[in-house]
Amino acid sequence: MSSPAAAPGSRILAQWNRLRRLPGGAWLFSRMLGRMVPYSGTIGARVLTLEPGHAVLALKDRRKVRNHLASVHAIALANLGELTSGLATLTGLAGGVRGIVTRIEVEYRKKARGPLRAEAHVEIPTVSAPIDHEAVAEIFDASNEIVAVVRAFWRLSPPG
Repeated sequence: MSSPAAAPGSRILAQWNRLRRLPGGAWLFSRMLGRMVPYSGTIGARVLTLEPGHAVLALKDRRKVRNHLASVHAIALANLGELTSGLATLTGLAGGVRGIVTRIEVEYRKKARGPLRAEAHVEIPTVSAPIDHEAVAEIFDASNEIVAVVRAFWRLSPPG
């Protein structure tokens, strides 16, 4: 049976805990995460908080994530929400538990402009048989209004 240290989420969390206290550590961790998960890295999100079942990420509003309406692109928002909910989920799973997203739902509430903050609080299930698990991330603008809600549905399987 795999040890908890073998779980990807445990390795990510250990790296976060090692780097976050250093000057520029959160930035460096966010860059490393972007290299580990290349597609998610394209938006340039920065991890602000990471612990089992909880993640907070920030996204700057800049040209590379904008659409033709001068707001943050819908898929950049979906990417940010999936990454946030995924980090909150993966860092809480027991060693050897595998997970893959099987569905994503995004509710866009208003145009996203300016700096954004995504936050996920996820209840971590015990996985003794394959289960489907929903993880939700809310994305807020600078005035603390929700601009989007992302629901990622994970298929979690026990070791073996």
